[in-house]
Amino acid sequence: MELHSNSSGLPPLPDYTLTVMPSLVAPIPDKLLSLLLPIAAYWILSMLFHWIDVKDYFSQYRLHTPAEVLKRNHVTRWEVIRDVIIQQVIQTVVGWILEITEPDDYHGKENYDMAVWGQRIRLAQRVIPVTLNAMGIDAVGLASKLSASHPDLAGAIAGGVYPSFFSTVISKSGVETAVPGFAPWEMMVAQAIYWVLVPAMQFAAAILIVDTWQYFLHRAMHMNKWLYTTFHSRHHRLYVPYAFGALYNHPFEGFLLDTLGTGIAYKITGMSTRQGMCFFTGSTIKTVDDHSGYALPWDPLQRITSNNAGYHDVHHQSWGIKTNFSQPFFTFWDHLLGTVWTGGDISARYERSRRAAQLKLGSDNAAITKSSQADSKAPNPYANELRDATKLKSIPLEQQQPLPTTGKAKQQAAGSREQVLEDRSAGGSTILREEAQEEMEAKRSLRKSNRRRTASSLTQSDSLRGLRERVSIHGRTGGVLGMDHQ
Repeated sequence: MELHSNSSGLPPLPDYTLTVMPSLVAPIPDKLLSLLLPIAAYWILSMLFHWIDVKDYFSQYRLHTPAEVLKRNHVTRWEVIRDVIIQQVIQTVVGWILEITEPDDYHGKENYDMAVWGQRIRLAQRVIPVTLNAMGIDAVGLASKLSASHPDLAGAIAGGVYPSFFSTVISKSGVETAVPGFAPWEMMVAQAIYWVLVPAMQFAAAILIVDTWQYFLHRAMHMNKWLYTTFHSRHHRLYVPYAFGALYNHPFEGFLLDTLGTGIAYKITGMSTRQGMCFFTGSTIKTVDDHSGYALPWDPLQRITSNNAGYHDVHHQSWGIKTNFSQPFFTFWDHLLGTVWTGGDISARYERSRRAAQLKLGSDNAAITKSSQADSKAPNPYANELRDATKLKSIPLEQQQPLPTTGKAKQQAAGSREQVLEDRSAGGSTILREEAQEEMEAKRSLRKSNRRRTASSLTQSDSLRGLRERVSIHGRTGGVLGMDHQ
């Protein structure tokens, strides 16, 4: 049998037959499943975090206390659920329109596509002998010397010549012909490119597109007063984010930022339906995790990327609204364009808000107790929180009181509070008045606390250092929330 080669000297491409890709979960079509999975992931993960909240598990990793959720937010949970469902309905309708414009997925061409990559690898090898000869090295002689001990290396040096590798093809007339074949290493590299490198590049490009899209639109929502007060201020009525409030937005904003952004990334990168399924679901999980209110040390999503629950939580505070715009994956745009929070250690700010909310809840509960003795017998899920609010920590005043911001951080805080005032429908001025009152109460309580230092019986886990550990996102850098002091 004689070895024949085509005009290019490349191994031939195999034939293939296309068949429709079967459903991943029969009988649900993949296109429908790609719309249902993100919604299912959103509520499953949200309810998991809600269950953790209710059971008071992992409280040492909580960024905010239950009292803060009740007293600092300016929207009810039912309003949040309603708006999230509205956004998910819009998301599903737009997603379905997007899906019906996509052709069906087929399989059966995988070997052909990998062979195309194999040919590209073979063509790339033809540069090697030319380069060696230009450097004064005899490529043919070197390949001849290595052919016995290292045949694959010799073939690559010779420019992709592998006489020992061939395959047999049968023509329509039934004649067998030997043609050049791929070296095993070539097909291994081709498979890695096809199954790993190309999908990884698609996902990386999609993440870059979504991060870019959301950063600049999100930033515009804060810089333009009309956009903020008309659309984005609704999301910021959650000063204490929780998991199922991640998609609490104005319907138009939800469509523009989330639905349209991921749809554009999906289209541009040429993902398959199943790749889109993973991307949409993964983006949803990341968004929920960022709003969970927990800095869990074993949470891979909070370790893989610098954009995590602690980082995004700063953006939800009245003094940090005009910082930390990046979402949902990485923070490079914040750092490149100087919009990352620069106020350094913020644990004292968190502690002040925590104490004020606990005292407010304690006052409300005391009023209820006076009006109804029956209610006082009911179990109080915040008993420990109220105890900690009244028995203040034996820590020096200067360590508990937030230090005044200076420089750029002062401008960031001032701009953020100015934006809070713009949301008049949610009582922006009331929020700032309450914070000013809270700060006065905190100072007054701290002075009393210092006089009672020796009587304090709180454990070390209740100290400000414990809070600092919760909001520092595992101490990844010298600064709080994974950011350096500036």
